[in-house]
Amino acid sequence: MLGFLQRPVVVTADINLNVVALTAVGLLSRLWQLAYPRAVVFDEVYYGQYISFYMKRIFFFDGSGPPFGHMLLALGGYLGGFDGNFLWNRIGAEYSTNVPVWSLRLLPALAGALSVPMAYQIVWELGFSHCAAVGAALLILIENALITQSRLMLLESALIFFNLLAVLSYLKFSNSQKHGPFSPSWWFWLVLTGVACACAVGIKYVGVFTYLLVLGVAAVHAWHLIGDQTLSNVRVLCHLLARAVALLVIPVLVYLLFFYVHLLVLCRSGPHDQIMSSAFQASLEGGLARITQGQPLEVAYGSQVTLKNAFGQPVPCWLHSHQSTYPVIYENGRGSSHQQQVTCYPFKDVNNWWIVKDPGRHQLVVNNPPRPVRHGDVVQLVHGMTTRLLNTHDVAAPLSPHSQEVSCYIDYNVSMPAQNLWRLDIVNRESDTDVWKTILSEVRFVHVNTSAILKLSGAPLPDWGFRQLEVVGEQLSRGYHGSTVWSVEEHRYGRSQEQKERELELHSPTQTDVSRNLSFMARFSELQWRMLTVRSDDSEHKYSSTPLDWVMLDTNIAYWLHPRTSAQIHLLGNIVIWASASLATLVYALLFIWYLFRRRRRVCDLPEDCWLRWALAGALCAGGWAVNYVPFFMMEKTLFLYHYLPALTFQILLLPVVLEHISDHLCRYGALAATPPWGYGSRGVLNGDSSVMQMGLGSQARLCRGSEDEANEGCRERKVADVHGRWGRPFGPGERQEQREGEGNVGRDPEQPVARGRTAWCMAEINQEAL
Repeated sequence: MLGFLQRPVVVTADINLNVVALTAVGLLSRLWQLAYPRAVVFDEVYYGQYISFYMKRIFFFDGSGPPFGHMLLALGGYLGGFDGNFLWNRIGAEYSTNVPVWSLRLLPALAGALSVPMAYQIVWELGFSHCAAVGAALLILIENALITQSRLMLLESALIFFNLLAVLSYLKFSNSQKHGPFSPSWWFWLVLTGVACACAVGIKYVGVFTYLLVLGVAAVHAWHLIGDQTLSNVRVLCHLLARAVALLVIPVLVYLLFFYVHLLVLCRSGPHDQIMSSAFQASLEGGLARITQGQPLEVAYGSQVTLKNAFGQPVPCWLHSHQSTYPVIYENGRGSSHQQQVTCYPFKDVNNWWIVKDPGRHQLVVNNPPRPVRHGDVVQLVHGMTTRLLNTHDVAAPLSPHSQEVSCYIDYNVSMPAQNLWRLDIVNRESDTDVWKTILSEVRFVHVNTSAILKLSGAPLPDWGFRQLEVVGEQLSRGYHGSTVWSVEEHRYGRSQEQKERELELHSPTQTDVSRNLSFMARFSELQWRMLTVRSDDSEHKYSSTPLDWVMLDTNIAYWLHPRTSAQIHLLGNIVIWASASLATLVYALLFIWYLFRRRRRVCDLPEDCWLRWALAGALCAGGWAVNYVPFFMMEKTLFLYHYLPALTFQILLLPVVLEHISDHLCRYGALAATPPWGYGSRGVLNGDSSVMQMGLGSQARLCRGSEDEANEGCRERKVADVHGRWGRPFGPGERQEQREGEGNVGRDPEQPVARGRTAWCMAEINQEAL
């Protein structure tokens, strides 16, 4: 029973010293003097602010991308003990002693350092030599722009790391598919592929391009898997389900996890609250939560409310009115109703209060018990300070002549009757009997007489309208749009019929926690939608550039200038590496098209396994460059040189791949074709590739081309296969011996049989056939 104790426990491990050395050099290049310069460098001024918000748990909004990258930077600050107390107000500002600069820049530097051995592993997993893999890693190691970007508090190095991790994990998974499907390592690499893709997207939205690339390659492999007749239907279904869960479901869950942690940490109100809805603001500690705490939840007849527009553009604003009226004649000569102005005002004001009135009663107070307003009810909205009713009619709006003017009705006795009835439409209702709720309900007001919908046009009024935003009646309902949707932000029950007493009323003491009614998915959906729709400032920057400038390296960015010395940091690429990588991409494209046309003509220049390896390398490397570069031509945003770095990384990986391919399959055979071997003149050349045999034998020796006699074609292909032995790789020791012995027999009579090795025999027969 204890027999296992009689034997020693032995653990063996394979250590690739190339990977160890590359990792060590990568860490040295990225971590050495990482805290220099001890000043704010370029975009650190923005990311540093977000880190401070994380440290203080204050909510912020960044429309440039998801929160995972910001959380990684904040993790470095947390590990370094950063308290968030630093004013990130300008580039070049000296960091104070409480800012752990080394810790804040640590994770981007680690990501940049680990990208070096990862480049080695990717090229090796693609099936190329150690020399090519080391070459790719060294190019990543010494590239100027990649070093600069990874040594600062920026996100590109982390994005590149997870892009490469996704590709490497999928290659590991694909290679393990041949040996141990559904093994622990098979599952590990498959799941890690999905997690890495989610992390790439979670850092920046452009990470989705690499994710789609991996999905595309996986879909092609899955398609070939479906056609594998050696697998049962159940086995194929299990393979497809595993890929769907790992590459679709898990990335979505991980992406949601990023937002869950983000919203869990940022639980306090901050300066970016106003861009979010009232319900979202009420879920944060402080800010609107302090105002809305204790508000009644259900809106009733007699309720006093402020109505915030859900669109929030160009700025968040509330339905507003004041004593001033529309001009009798506008600047363009059109006339108006001269009624009291109704606008949308971007500041909290006493004139934002409205009273929900029952059209059948005169009272402006809430009954006991309150009578709630439901979906489909007809109401009147009375302006709290002027007691005039919200009205619209068949008069053109001041700045939107195709829409109706909205006003507060004044009776001028000019045959213009009041039209102040509005039907309540709760957009996010669950049933037709839903009650209008504070903050939670999104409502539209549909005019009973004209069917126009109360809408924020967003156009700023002239001076007579105090530059406030225009509100109109939209006659045609064009579906759901935020500009037609309103929500109650502040709410109290009216208790007094007298106007002066009503203005002094306080909030009702009813204790209803509105924030608990907003789920995580509702907060996530709103935040994600805002990130995708709110447009950032696209003003021109002096260091901005176009995608064409990146390829030619016709631009750079001055990241930092020392105020007293000549010390500088510039983002500038290595022109030799950039130009060589671009040339390699062009050469690959031309070779790939050439091989593709040749294969279409049934001329097999490459053995099948070499061709598949060549195509997969192009799909991941050239394809990775294309999907991370071409979309920028269609983006309407300010672009910088660092946006090209993820595409450049894939392009660099392609350079040693193309060089090795040229060396193994073009240059070597071209040199051999120029030397007449074995005494047969210029006709006999054979060294592992059918394309070279074709070059040596001339146009009459068609080795892989179709012929009239299919039997002869099969015989010829078998001869060529015997000659090549192991396609697409250098000969092993035994194979080289067999080749040498075969070469020794080449000078004999072609009719004489060869003792060992089929090389010379097959070559002689092919030459005889060609002659």
